[in-house]
Amino acid sequence: MKATVLDVAECILRKLGSTPCMKLHKLVYYCQAWSLVWEDRTIFDDRIEAWMLSPVIPRLFEVHRGKHKVETVSGNPSRLSPADVETVEAVLEFYGDKSSQWLSDVILQEDPWKTARKPLSPGERGSEEITLASMAEYYGSL
Repeated sequence: MKATVLDVAECILRKLGSTPCMKLHKLVYYCQAWSLVWEDRTIFDDRIEAWMLSPVIPRLFEVHRGKHKVETVSGNPSRLSPADVETVEAVLEFYGDKSSQWLSDVILQEDPWKTARKPLSPGERGSEEITLASMAEYYGSL
């Protein structure tokens, strides 16, 4: 069975402990991005949307709605392959100690989020999808 966004998020939470919700979304986003580059496949199949201030995975958002920090999302990290776990660990090595704001500032300057937000005016709410193709192309070029 393929891992879900909740399995990836739970793996992150077990390594970092209690984490601000918005930081968790950004870390999960980067796990997907770098899995596309390093493994040439998704780490999970859940949709990522370009919300006003951040990429958000709606399935993950529903689990923690109304909370500022999250300790568990009841995922099952044992569903991750060894390569998936390596990806999560590499993402945490680079991004894990960064603040939610730092991660947000970086992501909002990157093409996948900007491209998904293009049809919307600044400050407009939206749920445009950040495509896997845009993520693979952008992060693969770095």
